[in-house]
Amino acid sequence: MENVVFDRIQKEIDGSDVVLYMKGTAVFPQCGFSAAVVQVLSQLGVAFKDVNVLEDSVIRQGIKEFANWPTIPQLYVKGEFVGGCDIVREMYETGELQELLQQKGVPYEQAA
Repeated sequence: MENVVFDRIQKEIDGSDVVLYMKGTAVFPQCGFSAAVVQVLSQLGVAFKDVNVLEDSVIRQGIKEFANWPTIPQLYVKGEFVGGCDIVREMYETGELQELLQQKGVPYEQAA
């Protein structure tokens, strides 16, 4: 059972450059932390796939085990786990997130 979930997660992560596991959707986030990460990605103009963990309890639990990370949201860039809300926000403020996107070849908009 667990491997099936991990396979599904791996396929989603492999299928898109940027994947955000979150509560709710990019258009309608259902928690403040998810909304904050969506806001960061939107400010950077990064195209990303949102996966609503509230719609699937198997994924909701599975993603925590997959990354060995206890909280949601979780951001993946080119298959690499980046972190949750605080880490993403901090990386954005320091410019680390932009550097990571650049290194991975993910297009984003430079802040004016």
